[in-house]
Amino acid sequence: MGYSDDLRRMGASMWETEQNHPFVTGIGDGSLPLENFRHYMRQDYIFLIEYCRAISLAVAKAPTVEDMGWFAKLIHETLNTEMALHVGFCADFGISKEELLATKPSPTTVGYTNHMIQTGFSGSAGEIATVILPCAWGYCEIGQMLADRGAPESQPLYGRWIEMYNSPEFEELAAWLRSFVDRIAKDAGEEELARMKRAFMISSQYEYMFWDAAYRLETWPV
Repeated sequence: MGYSDDLRRMGASMWETEQNHPFVTGIGDGSLPLENFRHYMRQDYIFLIEYCRAISLAVAKAPTVEDMGWFAKLIHETLNTEMALHVGFCADFGISKEELLATKPSPTTVGYTNHMIQTGFSGSAGEIATVILPCAWGYCEIGQMLADRGAPESQPLYGRWIEMYNSPEFEELAAWLRSFVDRIAKDAGEEELARMKRAFMISSQYEYMFWDAAYRLETWPV
């Protein structure tokens, strides 16, 4: 049991609420309206770009060459695998690449990505790891949870999304990120641990808010 497990317990109520959000459960049973999923896919594309920028800062601040390699692998998988699948999914859902590139970030997307980037510039490698951990670990849990329930027969495209986040490759990267957090936490002082906790908890809040924003089809009020 490491520090990542401690963080997971501290955020348990938020994570449970997130995993039971009607957007998530709607993917699982195929009942989520396509309009909401399209909104989510466009916003998530923007999110993933900024997510990779934050990880790139972890590469620069990582304590060892091996750690640099793992963070670089996470960037590679996100930029060249996850985002490529993302563009393919969007085409299947009737979203052109031009429309995807023209998407403007919603208020929640702006807030979440600013939180990650600010942490990336001002924080340690441990803080960057904890700020991105709720996304990597949370999607892994959701993918496994929905896969265990069975892919929705009524919406095979949602089944493909579940399959992606239930993949062994995605689980491997999430597991490494947890192990990195655990290792860094062993030598971290109280102040750094507090900053790591803060980064993790705020990102956990934003993970819920991101699903909810897509469920509400969030846009700017004016």
